[in-house]
Amino acid sequence: MARVIYSAAASLDGYLAGPGGDMSWLAEHAGDENPAAERLLAGVGALLVGRRTYDGDDPNRGTDAEGAFGGRYDGPVVLLTHRPPAAAPPGITVATDLAEAVVAARGLAGDGYVNVLGADVAAQCLAAGELDEVLVLVVPVLLGDGTRLFPRRPGAPRVRLEPMADDTPHWYRVVR
Repeated sequence: MARVIYSAAASLDGYLAGPGGDMSWLAEHAGDENPAAERLLAGVGALLVGRRTYDGDDPNRGTDAEGAFGGRYDGPVVLLTHRPPAAAPPGITVATDLAEAVVAARGLAGDGYVNVLGADVAAQCLAAGELDEVLVLVVPVLLGDGTRLFPRRPGAPRVRLEPMADDTPHWYRVVR
């Protein structure tokens, strides 16, 4: 069964996006070599994406690097939304329920990863016991405000993580 991983580039102070969802800060770091990101990309079988991420800012908009993984991902996408588009774009499976979305994404991913894009969807997966791994690609910048890596959820339980490998910082397994 496909494992579900939340991967995200985040500022050192824990933000994915600046105020208003601004992702422009990431453009200057997009070309940085990152073996963990390369290893992940090679194993991704499907994306599970929230609506805000799907509709949101792309630091590479209008370039040949637009899209997930700098435009290098070309595979199935499951869009989790309570506001489905009138017609699903080509290659996009639309789901309105988390459980339905995870099942669809796992089916599309085969033996690869289901890579979650979007902090809220990642938090929902974690709360539902569907998140297996977390990979944070820390970018050397302090944003100070914006979209947090994991949104605050009052009353949420502590989640223990354990490192996956000594050679890859910030790649963790969710301990159940």
